[in-house]
Amino acid sequence: MPRRRVPTWLRPRWLIRLGESCLIGGQALAALAKGQVGINDLMVELMEAGPGSFLIVIITGLAAGTVFNIQAASELVKQGAGATVGGILALGLAREIAPILTATLVTGKVATAYAAQLGTMKVTEQIDAITMLRTDPVQYLVVPRVLAMLIMTPVQCLAFFAVAMWSGQVSSTLLYQIPPSVFWNSVRTWMEPSDLPAMLLKAVVFGLQIAVISCGWGLTTRGGPKEVGTSTTGAVVMILVTVSLMDVVLTQLLFGQ
Repeated sequence: MPRRRVPTWLRPRWLIRLGESCLIGGQALAALAKGQVGINDLMVELMEAGPGSFLIVIITGLAAGTVFNIQAASELVKQGAGATVGGILALGLAREIAPILTATLVTGKVATAYAAQLGTMKVTEQIDAITMLRTDPVQYLVVPRVLAMLIMTPVQCLAFFAVAMWSGQVSSTLLYQIPPSVFWNSVRTWMEPSDLPAMLLKAVVFGLQIAVISCGWGLTTRGGPKEVGTSTTGAVVMILVTVSLMDVVLTQLLFGQ
């Protein structure tokens, strides 16, 4: 008997690509576990994923710390709770704001580049040429990008946190006359020793998602050059959705007790 075809609406393209991206990510992690990483390729990707995004992260961190004080510290000072400003800012940044905003910024800067680069290589048949040379495209193209994101995303998240805390302290002192000693004492009182490791863990997971999905969408691009833009947009949308869902899961696991 002939096999019945599954209706298109039961197998949407985005779901198929998400599954293929997960398989590509699994292959990349397996290659990483075996130490199959080209150092030169890794250094190139570290430069793209790191220094190219640091300025954006730092500027956004400066704005985030200051805006928080404009929105929240003024009300806390009015209620006589100005001594809690530093602790509340530190908790908000470490547990939620720093990792999620860093992931969003890196998605806009790095994930778009990854998806566009690999999508262009796919539609111009460069991936096929790499395969014909008996080189694994996942090991050659995806592994360095995944490792670069695993390294640079938590580094940038930590930089975001540090800059936002500094800008929060400066704006607290200048705008609301909260002494620096009071601000930092509040930070030490409110933060738990596990908050920073949890923040970095979130950043690592988000970095892995960003790298896997952007590379997966690039390698599964079909058609001509026009489809490169569609794949890049689709990768960004899927990353933002999955990172948001993963953030809920990680927040419950790390802080929901």
